[in-house]
Amino acid sequence: MSARTKVKRAPARGVYDREAIDAILDEALIAHLGFVDGGQPYVIPTLQVRIGDMVYIHGSAASRAIRGLTSGIPACLTVTLLDGLVLARSAFHHSINYRSVVVLGSCRPVEGPAQREAALHAFTERMVPGRWDEVRPPSAKELKGTRVLSMRLDECSAKVRTGPPVDDDEDYALPVWAGVVPLATIAGEPLADPKLADGIEPSPAVTGWSPTPG
Repeated sequence: MSARTKVKRAPARGVYDREAIDAILDEALIAHLGFVDGGQPYVIPTLQVRIGDMVYIHGSAASRAIRGLTSGIPACLTVTLLDGLVLARSAFHHSINYRSVVVLGSCRPVEGPAQREAALHAFTERMVPGRWDEVRPPSAKELKGTRVLSMRLDECSAKVRTGPPVDDDEDYALPVWAGVVPLATIAGEPLADPKLADGIEPSPAVTGWSPTPG
C-alpha cells in the first residue's frame, strides 16, 4: 500500500494484505489497464496472470498500447470480481458485493524468447491448467511477434464489499424484499470447433475446468 493506493472512499473496505490481493488476482482472468498516450487516456481489457510479485500482460508487438507501455509510462491495472447484487429497501442503497484490486506502476518488457515462452506458458495454464502440454507451443515467429510486459506489485491495494444491504433505520419497516442475489462464473458444456476432426474428444483438463483456480 502507498498513499496513492490507500482506500479513501469507504476505507473499511480497504484490504492491504498481499495474500488477499494475490487471491483476487489469481481468480481474475481479465484486467483493465489504464494509461495516457499522447494526452488521451485509454483503458483496455487484457488477460493477466500473476507470478510471485509480478503481474504479466501480453499482446502484439505491433500494438500501439503495448509499444507505449513498453516505454515505461505510468499505468494502472485493475481487476474486479462480481459476487452478488445487493438489493436494499431503497433505491439509493442498492449496491454490489465485489472484490477488486488496483495496481499502480509501470510496465517492463520481458526480454528473450525463453522468458516470453515461460510467461505464455503461465497464461495458458492460468486459462486451463494442463492445456500447455496438449497443444503446439509457440513458434519462433509467434514469439517474435508477441510482447510480454510485467508490473511489480509494489504499489497495490484491494477493496472488498460483502454482506447484506445497509438501509436507513426508518426503511427497515418497509414491506420490500431486501437481500443479496449471489453471482458466480460457471463453465458450460464445451462446444467443439466445427473444423475439429472426427473422434477427438475434450481432455479432462477441458471438461474439468473450474473458474476458480486450484
